[in-house]
Amino acid sequence: MSYFGANMQQQAVNPQNIAMAEQELEMVTDLFNRIADSCYSKCISKDYETGDLTQGEAVCIDRCVAKFIDVNTKVGEKMQQMGQQPQ
Repeated sequence: MSYFGANMQQQAVNPQNIAMAEQELEMVTDLFNRIADSCYSKCISKDYETGDLTQGEAVCIDRCVAKFIDVNTKVGEKMQQMGQQPQ
């Protein structure tokens, strides 16, 4: 039984779309892991005093993530421009 109603037609799954979605998920996961590793090592003190982030750690992480995403976006745009230039 379909949760979307009895009249919902079964659609064929395009393997190419699945592969592209899997690749995109891998890229997003890799980006997240690189951000987490980089910002953790830069912002979190190795001497844990409390279970919560300090205000300084939280501000550092906010700035680190923002910079990481900004640079990643700029690099992606530059690479796209370079890929579109005739050789």
